[in-house]
Amino acid sequence: MSDLEQRIGYIFEDRSLLEEALTHSSYANEHGLGRLGCNERLEFLGDAVLSAVVADHLYRTLPDVEEGELTKQRAAMVCESALAMFARDIDLGKDMRFGKGELKTHGNERDSILSDCFEAVIAAIYLDGGVEAARKFIARHVLQEASGAELSRDYKTELQEVIQQNPEEKLRYVHTAESGPDHDKTFTVEIWLNSNVIATATGHSKKQAEQNAAAEALRLMGLVK
Repeated sequence: MSDLEQRIGYIFEDRSLLEEALTHSSYANEHGLGRLGCNERLEFLGDAVLSAVVADHLYRTLPDVEEGELTKQRAAMVCESALAMFARDIDLGKDMRFGKGELKTHGNERDSILSDCFEAVIAAIYLDGGVEAARKFIARHVLQEASGAELSRDYKTELQEVIQQNPEEKLRYVHTAESGPDHDKTFTVEIWLNSNVIATATGHSKKQAEQNAAAEALRLMGLVK
């Protein structure tokens, strides 16, 4: 628990809330905890808290953007695949509690389960420390990640498709540095095209740094704004 608290950047007063957030329904069923002993109720609350914080952030930081675009950006930031990515960034799956059958089918790797658990953790923080604690967690693990690149776009795939037009070209991502505490690391990535560095970027996860670097490479090529 303490290791996970360091990764998420929040220390619980009531760790039972974190335990509940990490408990999948398969574990609750196997151990006689019932449907109320898993993280589903917390996931419901966390979804609402996350949506409100992200909406507030977008409203305040994008004063000239219309409602339709705000809705689109919020949807991209809180969609299942995005939340699963954030969950993987803090290795949430390895601390979840599953039933034996769910473990055998690698439930801790599924986007739907990881995203639900991530929302449950948000709710647990909200109940334990209040809305400001939840806001800080979301700012660190959602808003900072989303600021570097649009989550609705896969810049790495776009860049790979461009490079593949010339089969002799070889593209690779090189992680060159990381800094900061465990709960707030910054990673630096270079993109090498054959023997040349074509872009460098940072991010609060290795995956995000790679996406940011790919976006920068595409910008330098004049393919994105």
